[in-house]
Amino acid sequence: MRRFVLGWKALGFARRFRSEIVNYADDLCVLGKAPAAEMLAAVERLMAGLKLPVNERKTRCVRCPEDMFEFLGYRIGRIYRPTGKGSYIGTRPTKASVQSICRTVSELTTPRYGLRSPEDMVERLNRTIVGWANYFSLGHVSPAYSAVNQHAVRRLRQWLCRKHKVRSGGFVRFPDERLWNEYGLVHLTRKTVSFPSAKA
Repeated sequence: MRRFVLGWKALGFARRFRSEIVNYADDLCVLGKAPAAEMLAAVERLMAGLKLPVNERKTRCVRCPEDMFEFLGYRIGRIYRPTGKGSYIGTRPTKASVQSICRTVSELTTPRYGLRSPEDMVERLNRTIVGWANYFSLGHVSPAYSAVNQHAVRRLRQWLCRKHKVRSGGFVRFPDERLWNEYGLVHLTRKTVSFPSAKA
């Protein structure tokens, strides 16, 4: 992909389209002020010249902020303020990104790991959840963090109920506050302030 970025500049496309390229590994996003169709045609010509494939399923043209698009796990576009007063161009974790971390939390708390100690289980959950949150710390994160918190609390409670043979739902013995304060399960909305780039 480095060859593409260098070629884009060398052939004058960056200047012609007043564009910037954001790339990571084999994924890239071309941001510019020229007509999208012209930029896409230039991308396809350059890719063909470099004998690099273009993933047509993932390739699309959008106009921000009217349209939103997804890139590297983020959804990018217009975000309306919770107060209802105005909007801004920002980012938030995609639905698929939230579903992915929730699946991982579910896998970590299956019955096959019932012999682990609560301390070990919480440590593994925290390491996984905080690692995810460290990546997804840009923009409007609170709704995603809240969904992950709720899922983690529910799964840890179910795991503890199985471990201690608690037949009820476990809400009395293992309330949310106990899971956070006594067992030490991470609470992402409380950690938001520790992420300098995160916005509730």
